[in-house]
Amino acid sequence: MRIILISAVASAMLMAGGYAIPENSINATALGAAYVAAAHGADAAYYNPAAMVYNDDTALLEVDATYIGLSKINYTSTSGTTNIDSKSESFFVPTLYYTSKKLGENGARFGLSIVAPGGLSKRWDAQPAKSSAEEFTLQTIEVNPSMAVALSNTVSFGAGFRIVRSEGVVKSNTGATQVSRDMSGDSINFGYNLALNYRPISNLTAAATYRSKVNLTQEGHATLSYLPSLYGVNGLYYGSGSVTVPLPAALNLAVAYTFDTGTTIEALYERTYWSAYKYLDFDYSGTPNAATVAFGTPISKNWKDTNTYRLGVTQKVDKWTAMAGVAYDQTPVPESTLGYELPDSDAVIVSLGGRYQLNKSWNIGLAGLVDMKKDREVHQISGTNPVNGTFSNARAYLVTAGIEYRF
Repeated sequence: MRIILISAVASAMLMAGGYAIPENSINATALGAAYVAAAHGADAAYYNPAAMVYNDDTALLEVDATYIGLSKINYTSTSGTTNIDSKSESFFVPTLYYTSKKLGENGARFGLSIVAPGGLSKRWDAQPAKSSAEEFTLQTIEVNPSMAVALSNTVSFGAGFRIVRSEGVVKSNTGATQVSRDMSGDSINFGYNLALNYRPISNLTAAATYRSKVNLTQEGHATLSYLPSLYGVNGLYYGSGSVTVPLPAALNLAVAYTFDTGTTIEALYERTYWSAYKYLDFDYSGTPNAATVAFGTPISKNWKDTNTYRLGVTQKVDKWTAMAGVAYDQTPVPESTLGYELPDSDAVIVSLGGRYQLNKSWNIGLAGLVDMKKDREVHQISGTNPVNGTFSNARAYLVTAGIEYRF
């Protein structure tokens, strides 16, 4: 089952620990996702819908495209007998944002965003990694309509409805022992998001946003083989499979201040509730056999809630807007349950970008980001494929380009 299955739900493909992707627009990429209190323009529909009420009284449409490049990750065993690399990978992710003109006398706004809220991809060709993570891939797309209304001259509120479509693939193969799995699946699931904006004076904003957990209930097909001579034909399975993996809830608290020089500084604290991912449990139909037992036994994950600290700086000069960001991102994955499908670790994120106003209707932008994972040494004494070694050279590169239209 194309099971997003991410036991591996790790995120090679994301710019956050785990498998969440917070950088989905020019501004968010350029600022390292330190973009909530100072959110403006079309992408406010996703990052802080409550801020839409402060947009000019015009409709805004932004279309972006993000290139994501993942470096090879090196694994060297503690004994020194194994030295292997995962595959390098690249992806292309389009996104769209829209905010309406004022709706009625209270200044309410409608917004719509189409983004990729999470993702994962990790592939290994060599053993021992291939035995558990020949391929782990997750793709998601979220359609997020939202509304915003001013509660007073200083406070605004926004809310949205999350519609998340996901597809996943998981493969593993031990080779000569004829132990393998090939699964694919998909799902459509739902959640919500809330935002509160407080602007006591024109150059100071405090904001809070909350994005709910969405359980990705993957269902699809599985081909399993578990054929040591002890089990014979009872080690084959062709049929349906299902698994549920959480796209976790996240709380953002941010403050932004704009100086008379046109410089805006935003500080953001993000709490991601990864502890919802306690175990990975696959279900298969029909009479249990060696294969369904071997691949259906629940796997402990016991991820932990994480903190991310982000700082973004924006400088406006005439038609130009320059942006830069830095962030420190914790991994949710404990050493005891870390695997080849997700060799995650704490990360430092550095970003840079800018926009140029072509005329009163059009502006264009370009941004880049580097996510640098720390090397991680792992020592496990139990499990079906224990990891004892060091993961290094984990990097992710993002480049986002796009255009915004006012009408």
